[in-house]
Amino acid sequence: MNPLRIGTRGSALALWQARSIARVLRENTGIEPEIVIIKTSGDKFQQTSFSQIGTKGVFIKELEDALLDKRIDLAVHSMKDVPTEIPTGLAIAAIGRREDVRDALLSASGATLATLLQGARVGTSSLRRQSQLLFARPDLRLLELRGNVDTRIEKLKRGDYDAIVLAKAGLDRLGLSGNISQVLPHDLSLPAAGQGAIGIEARLEDAETRSILAALNDMETNKAVAAERAALAGLGGGCQVPIGAWGRVENEKLVLDVVVLTPDGKQRMWEKDSGLVEEAEAIGKRVAQKLRDGGATSLLERESRGTRA
Repeated sequence: MNPLRIGTRGSALALWQARSIARVLRENTGIEPEIVIIKTSGDKFQQTSFSQIGTKGVFIKELEDALLDKRIDLAVHSMKDVPTEIPTGLAIAAIGRREDVRDALLSASGATLATLLQGARVGTSSLRRQSQLLFARPDLRLLELRGNVDTRIEKLKRGDYDAIVLAKAGLDRLGLSGNISQVLPHDLSLPAAGQGAIGIEARLEDAETRSILAALNDMETNKAVAAERAALAGLGGGCQVPIGAWGRVENEKLVLDVVVLTPDGKQRMWEKDSGLVEEAEAIGKRVAQKLRDGGATSLLERESRGTRA
């Protein structure tokens, strides 16, 4: 078999993820994978706001194009970047064992969310994080934050922000957890669907590669992420509306929490459900329907008017 070509973005975190998959493949198959760096729209427009370029597939579209064009054999993604709709001909062949799903606050002074000064400047590019922070602290000044993890930390250190919020899993993977001032509990900041999980995408027709990748799949993580993504899809999560979702297996049951907020954090709806692990997607759809029945539909429709798809 020819070397497997792994497509990835060129950021430090994306390369860490791709190399970790390459290492496992090397150990499992004896095949020496080749890493192919592909620049995505999200990488090309580092200084541009997401409100201008949109977020749907912004970090993976070019990788999927390379897969479909057979320039690579598999693509490695952060699952939180993967839209709920996968292009025809492609599939998520495996999701690795998930790491810490939580968000982390980094502040120059070492302050926690509760002890940040009134009106503190907090950087994040995520509407989900922004809205949850404002729900807890309406006085905060939320500012756009773009760039790779190390760039964002440098911006904090030079005083552009009083605090920033990043995914803990990325900081852990890059050995940067020492910068964390507070790991945010789930009731303060519910993660993005798929946060902390690495997904591997391949062509449906490439049965040989998908068979090799199947050995890398962690079923518990796969089911938890499936529930989160089903809820996201059921809520129309492609629009610019803050949605957090956290699925996990507890006492052999799949438990799912989902939160929907307005961007200003003034309104928040939260639903929770559980069931058999095999019913992951059904649980996600059920939670989405509960939220819609409770009034999330009008919130989603109102907030998506005039915003990007």
